[in-house]
Amino acid sequence: MLRFSLAFLFIFITALHLHSQESGQVDYTIGEKYNDKYRYSNMLAIADDGKDGTIVVRSYYQGIVLRPKGYFIEHYNKNLELISDYNYKLKNANFVNAFVKNGQVYLLFLEYNYGTSAYEYIVHRSPFSEFNFSKEVLLTIPSEVVQQPLDRNYYNRNFSSGFTTSVLFNEAKTAFAITTHFKRRKENKHFIHVFDSSLRKLMEHDFSAEVEEKNYAFENVAFSKDLKDVYLTGKAYFKKKRFNATERRFQYELVRISGQNRATQSFYTPGKFPEAVKPIFKGDELICLGFYADRRDNRYNGISYFKLNPKSLDIVSKKFNPFSEQFMLDKFGREDDKTIKNLVFKSTDVTSSGHILFNAEEYFTSTSTQANSSGGRVMVTRFHHNDIVSAKLSPTGDLVWARNINKTEVTQGDEAYTSYSAYTKGEDTYFFISTASDNPQQLSAERIMFKQGLSRNRNVFLIKLDAKGHMNYEKVIDAQDARLPLMVSRPLIDNVNDELLFYAKRGSKKQLVQVAVK
Repeated sequence: MLRFSLAFLFIFITALHLHSQESGQVDYTIGEKYNDKYRYSNMLAIADDGKDGTIVVRSYYQGIVLRPKGYFIEHYNKNLELISDYNYKLKNANFVNAFVKNGQVYLLFLEYNYGTSAYEYIVHRSPFSEFNFSKEVLLTIPSEVVQQPLDRNYYNRNFSSGFTTSVLFNEAKTAFAITTHFKRRKENKHFIHVFDSSLRKLMEHDFSAEVEEKNYAFENVAFSKDLKDVYLTGKAYFKKKRFNATERRFQYELVRISGQNRATQSFYTPGKFPEAVKPIFKGDELICLGFYADRRDNRYNGISYFKLNPKSLDIVSKKFNPFSEQFMLDKFGREDDKTIKNLVFKSTDVTSSGHILFNAEEYFTSTSTQANSSGGRVMVTRFHHNDIVSAKLSPTGDLVWARNINKTEVTQGDEAYTSYSAYTKGEDTYFFISTASDNPQQLSAERIMFKQGLSRNRNVFLIKLDAKGHMNYEKVIDAQDARLPLMVSRPLIDNVNDELLFYAKRGSKKQLVQVAVK
């Protein structure tokens, strides 16, 4: 009994030490609380207005059976005060994406025109100085009606419907690519259309020759600084190739498009299976980061790194870094079952010394049926946002460290309240998460777990990983101070002033919360 008490005391003191290692790492300002008549809504975009103010775009839902009724745009000044708002009533529109650029709000939709028998990408846009929305057909693709033309899930594509399309934006929302693949009898066409944020068409590329042998499910995109080159990574599914039991039916590829020219590079490596490959630029260097598996299933064994020639796409160097012993201990403790899977990239940063910091999350969905108010059964989809994976690579692609932060969250509502946001300052990485718990659960002397909790009020915790991968944490915003839960995964990040702006909302109340990293 004495041994048990001493062990418990040791764990408690360790937890207390972790918590009190650093304090006062942030300052925060809570804006005025406003009434909001749209109780049910989803945030679509939050952006700088160019004058130290903020634009927030939300879709809202009303009715006994909640249905989308329109889009609500709010304009705040630099003092976090609401100065104007606008209700853009628009029912039954098939929303794709929203962004704020060039003093305007842009809403992108995919609609079917039965008169012309074609799908149309349509943009609704308005200046936010004086709201007045106009419509513009951006792209028309002749096709029969199909069940799910827009592929939102880039990791599990369906090519059998006859028409499939997807939209990929870069992180800065300065440009985007629309891919369209349609097949009818002997006709098999795949086009890639590229636009900048002002909706100018930068290029249109016929990719049809490539789809004779493989179907492409593009997942990530990057652009050169002058927007003349677009780089897409994704899965290339073989159509006629024979496979043995140890092979996959697809391989990851990188495609560069520049006007009518293109280059393609495969990441196929015997005995290694790259996953979730993402292109980034480190200065003028083109880098592709991802994970890899040692066998064909969906478990991950480490971090992959490829450095390529930006024009020819020749691989200059490649590294396969296995997860470290510290990482496995962070995640699993002493357990024997050590399967890592479902990792999705969240953010990447390059430090002044050339190191690469990147973060991912263990994400998956699940479905079940439950009773509704009328006694029937409905299918419910739940979104799981679990462990955070953070890693640091040397300028040449070697693994410096990798850490796992244990976390478990699930929602079937607005995902903006779950997950996390990451911010890099110098060589340090800061993670903001929201939880109803007053403290994380202590799994052991070395491991902690952040759980979602059941309370309506949420605390905001800051987790810091320093240049050597050492971790500490603290509660930075108490639920008693910020009475509304923060949409912690959708901040507006100001890298110049080291600030993050969060939107907070519950029911009929809303406010902004500004956090400054010291």
